[in-house]
Amino acid sequence: MLAEYAAGARNAVRTCLNVHEGDRVAVIRDRGRADIAEAVVEEALAAGAEVVDWVMEEWVRRPAREFPKRLADEILAFRPTASFFIAEGEEGELAFRQPMLHLLVRQLGCRHGHMIGIERALMLDGMAVDYGEVYRVTRRVHEAVRGAARIEVATRAGTELTALFSPRYRWVPCDGRYWEQGRWGNLPEGEVFTTPYRVDGVLAGEELGDHFARRYGLLEEPVRLRIEDSRVVGVDAGSRPELGREIERYLAQSPDSNRVGEFAIGTNIGLTRIVGNFLQDEKFPGVHIAFGDPYGHETGAEWSAPSHVDVLASRADVWVDGRQVMEAGRFLI
Repeated sequence: MLAEYAAGARNAVRTCLNVHEGDRVAVIRDRGRADIAEAVVEEALAAGAEVVDWVMEEWVRRPAREFPKRLADEILAFRPTASFFIAEGEEGELAFRQPMLHLLVRQLGCRHGHMIGIERALMLDGMAVDYGEVYRVTRRVHEAVRGAARIEVATRAGTELTALFSPRYRWVPCDGRYWEQGRWGNLPEGEVFTTPYRVDGVLAGEELGDHFARRYGLLEEPVRLRIEDSRVVGVDAGSRPELGREIERYLAQSPDSNRVGEFAIGTNIGLTRIVGNFLQDEKFPGVHIAFGDPYGHETGAEWSAPSHVDVLASRADVWVDGRQVMEAGRFLI
């Protein structure tokens, strides 16, 4: 194993997924993340697990627009108890990842670590923090918001949002411990999220997820998304109109691609800066909103979409039912 990845791989394998002797670990990865996947495989073997890994490019052309049946059949035959996805994300590959997650998590009941967009900097930073502290903070925030009716968000970048919530939809604590079968999360970890009942206001996005993160990174000029009744009704990318048009095309993919599907609060207080990789930056203390699929199997939302893009509003001021719980990204609870 590359020595520099040792701490991050140990957290991923032992702390987050509790891999142990008797586990069968499936690793699905791409060629570009071979070194990180090797570190995770080596740590899982050291924990006593049996491991098989599959390379995406050997099964499907990128961008992957489907999850191949032959690959699914091989995974089913292996009968994994835990799994990792370690790869960069390309535009349109939700069509690969959604069926993969359904197979691994819902059908096979794996404990799953989803490491889309993982890279060296994240292995040395967000994956190497104290995950005991991530667990404690996430649980505390979950307790503060799980019964919320109204949350207000403001940032210096220009976000001014009001979100309403319904008890029909569950708040999910992504605390970095996926020790029970059928639980999964994105690594690096640390957030709580749900599907909001309604969102209105302006979201000044400093960074976007999915393929936008790789293409654009941190935005020097925030993208302003105007939201009415949970729908994006206006996109203002300022001096980058081509980015605005690309966002508009993305949000027009399906009838619900422009609908708010996720409201989340980052809880990884071990992070000290925004690095330009959304997989980690969404865990930085602040708020992110996603448009498209609401992860209904987690939140209880009754609808779905073929796309999902997150938008970051970091260092936020947050009020839960009138009580301020975050100031400029610092928790007050």
